[in-house]
Amino acid sequence: MKKVILGTAGHIDHGKSSVVKALTGDDPDRLKEEKERGITIDLGFASIAYPDLVVGIVDVPGHERLIKNMLAGVGGIDMVMLVVAADEGVMPQTKEHLAICDLLKIKSGLIALNKADLVDEETLELAKEDITDSVKGTFLENAEIIPVSARTGYNINVLKEKIRELALKVEEKSTGGIFRMPVDRVFTLKGFGTVVTGTVLSGKISVDSSVEILPTRISSRIRGLQSHGQQLKEVVAGQRVGINLQGVSKEDLRRGDIVTIPGKLKPTYMIEAKIKLLKDVKPLRNSSPIHFYLTTSETTGKIKLFGKTEILPDEDAFAHIKLNEPVVAMAGDRFVIRRFSPLETLGGGIILDPDPPKKNRELDHAHLDILYSGELSDRIEIKIKRKGFKGISISELEGWINTDIKFIKTAVQQLIEKKKIIKAENHLFHMDIFNDFRISLSNLLKQFHENNPLKEGLPKEELKARLSLGRSPELLMLLNHVEEISVEGNLVKLKTATKEKVDEKLENKIIKDLKNNEFQPPLKDELARNLSIAESKLSDILKLIAKSGKIIRINDSLYLTAESYTKMIELLKEFFTKKDVMAVSEFRTLLNTTRKYAIAYLEHLDSQKITLRVGEFRKLVKRG
Repeated sequence: MKKVILGTAGHIDHGKSSVVKALTGDDPDRLKEEKERGITIDLGFASIAYPDLVVGIVDVPGHERLIKNMLAGVGGIDMVMLVVAADEGVMPQTKEHLAICDLLKIKSGLIALNKADLVDEETLELAKEDITDSVKGTFLENAEIIPVSARTGYNINVLKEKIRELALKVEEKSTGGIFRMPVDRVFTLKGFGTVVTGTVLSGKISVDSSVEILPTRISSRIRGLQSHGQQLKEVVAGQRVGINLQGVSKEDLRRGDIVTIPGKLKPTYMIEAKIKLLKDVKPLRNSSPIHFYLTTSETTGKIKLFGKTEILPDEDAFAHIKLNEPVVAMAGDRFVIRRFSPLETLGGGIILDPDPPKKNRELDHAHLDILYSGELSDRIEIKIKRKGFKGISISELEGWINTDIKFIKTAVQQLIEKKKIIKAENHLFHMDIFNDFRISLSNLLKQFHENNPLKEGLPKEELKARLSLGRSPELLMLLNHVEEISVEGNLVKLKTATKEKVDEKLENKIIKDLKNNEFQPPLKDELARNLSIAESKLSDILKLIAKSGKIIRINDSLYLTAESYTKMIELLKEFFTKKDVMAVSEFRTLLNTTRKYAIAYLEHLDSQKITLRVGEFRKLVKRG
């Protein structure tokens, strides 16, 4: 069954709540103070169940001092019912509410001309004309005006049917995006625990699902779901929902929090946006403090304009907004801004990037233009490009922009096929970044091979340090995508690189020097002096000879010929046929060497699990 959310709008005391009660039978004013004073203070909720759809109603307060509560209610609505009293006509909050709905790009609505029973026909017609003039140029310009009386019931059934007709035309919210529900109420129910309510903006979720509450990053599980008094197993975008959360205290939550699935969204203090001022406000200067309203959240911040010192009425501009408290936003979300003091609605806009680059510089306007009006694939390409050397995971990208995940995956695949981006280990990089990395890597390896002709390749950690990838280790994911290199274990090398062979005469001399001294061979530094070779170069030579199996590495400074090593193992095994344990002194005598050499050999044998140290003695482990 189709689900649509209707929001009320209008000046205080024009009868929004009374009309809702006449339509539904439910009084949306739930607070004691509201009933005593006869005005709506906070958000109220009701619903109309038709045979073919359910219309959830969010009733908002009309007082100018309660605009922040009104803004908390209109973020997820699909259509508006503007209520105007026939005996007063259009008033200041009528205009401000209408402007806010227009800023949030609500596309459809109707107008209930309430208290029609209190005026004559002429006054009623004058009120209609007043409304028609006031809604020109807004989304309600062609909306139907329906005279009603909440007190007598006049035309309430007509209004109810008109709401149905309009709701059937509303495009339903998609369930293919990430589940998001901004919290507008938090309370506890005896026997159930903490409950949060809100309008599901996107996606769907079911009972027992894990959720994350942002920006506080509280983890929880859904114990129960309810919509308009019905217990449900699953809820979807477009529904008014109550969620019973497991293991969360009411005191830990507040209006403005977002209930979502874990690991997709993240709080932000910085956003880039395109903002537009209303026609009848004063100019907004650069670096001005503002009140910022997004879904059900409210915070303050400061606006930095790009390329302008101020925005004039009815003008728009790109801006960077630094917030004093974190919000949870996605590209494509709409928001409202109000002057810091005195409080008045200034305008609103659309979020282009909720995770902008951190560099303090003027951004390319061409990028911002694409983020504002480009096709989905173009916006995704720009986002990936702006992430630079760090790239972006597919999961993070899905939490960046407010659209169906299937559309994101299709756009990513198109960009890969067009060679605009490259995918590595579920991570995405722009092709410009990849090409820069490939060139830097190839040049580094070319120089490395020239300076180290005997080495197999460059260790990854050394490569990371030489390319200064400490802050961008993600680039290493691209190694397997660079055609001209090969990765073998921890070593990276050019495929065209040819390793220099060890001179046969030099190799024979090294093996001879090691063999002649048997279990007291010259250490690497001494061997380098004897051969007049740089110790660093000798290290490479010894490793290459060891790779051939002709010598065995004991430690970085000590090598044995394979023949001497085999003899050492045989002597060891023969010793353990007569005794169960062996002291260091016994091993030193066995090899006719010094204590320094004996300990180095034993530590090697321990590491190879041939021997096992037990206190001051060794036991034989490997007998094969």
